[in-house]
Amino acid sequence: MRVSRVDERGLTARLDGLAALLADTVAGGASVGFLAPLGHEEAAAWWRGRAAAVAAGRLAVWVAREDERVTGTVSLALPDVPNGRHRAELVKLMVSREARGRGVGRTLLATAEEAAAAAGITLLHLDTESGSPAEHLYRSAGWTRTGTIPDYAAGPGGALRPTTLYFKQVGVSSVAG
Repeated sequence: MRVSRVDERGLTARLDGLAALLADTVAGGASVGFLAPLGHEEAAAWWRGRAAAVAAGRLAVWVAREDERVTGTVSLALPDVPNGRHRAELVKLMVSREARGRGVGRTLLATAEEAAAAAGITLLHLDTESGSPAEHLYRSAGWTRTGTIPDYAAGPGGALRPTTLYFKQVGVSSVAG
C-alpha cells in the first residue's frame, strides 16, 4: 500500500478510482453525505468538484493505493478565516470494503494527523455516524468524543441517523498546557 498526497492533477488522474471508492463506500452503508444508489458519474462529478479547493490549498487529499487501484482516501478541509488557521476538519475518510481490516484507515488517519501537525495545525475535528465502525478507529487513535447530535444526516438508505463529534490536538507538546 502506498499513501500519497495528491494535487489537482493527481486528483483528476485518479478520478475513476476515487469515484469507484466513493460509490463502494456508500453501497457498503457508510454515511458520507450521499444516498444510495450512488452512480459512478455522480461520484466522479463530486470528486471533480473538489479539484478547485485542492488547487487553492483549501483541501488536502491523500490517496491509498495498492498497485494502481485506489483503496482509500482522507482529506483535511482547511479554514479560510484568520482566527481558525490553527484547526482543520478531517473529512471523507473512506476505505474500500475489500481493503478493510488491513490498516488502511489507520494509516490514512495517521498520515493526515502528521501532515496537519507539520503544517502548524494544532486542532483537528470531525463528525462521524454514531455507532459506526469509524468510531472505534477514532477512539483507538486518541480522538476525544465531545457529543452527539440526533438525526444529523440521512444515511445511504435515507433514514436519519445521529452523528458524534470528535477532536484531537496534534503537534502540541504535552507540557504546552
